[in-house]
Amino acid sequence: MPLSVLAQWSTTGSGSSGFDNADSAGLPSESIYNIISNTLSWLLAVLGFIAIMGFVISGIQYLIAAGDEGMIERAKTNMKYSIVGVIVALMGFVFVQAIDSWLSAGSAF
Repeated sequence: MPLSVLAQWSTTGSGSSGFDNADSAGLPSESIYNIISNTLSWLLAVLGFIAIMGFVISGIQYLIAAGDEGMIERAKTNMKYSIVGVIVALMGFVFVQAIDSWLSAGSAF
């Protein structure tokens, strides 16, 4: 261990808490539970955004198909997958919120 790290460690001493050391190292001071909950919420938001963008793109494909049956079928298939993606994202969000409520012994419903 470099001497500067040892010197810093010895000056913080045993009186400092682990959270002070985590803050000085740039680490999050949140609990693991909060970090996982925030990460899952963020990932579900990204998934929902991607699904809605797919819905918009498939709508545009349908509009510019101009009677081409192959392109119309491809747009319909993409629209079905986008709708399934939105439903999965919403179910995931509800699932995460329900588990969060149960683990924190709160009432969200």
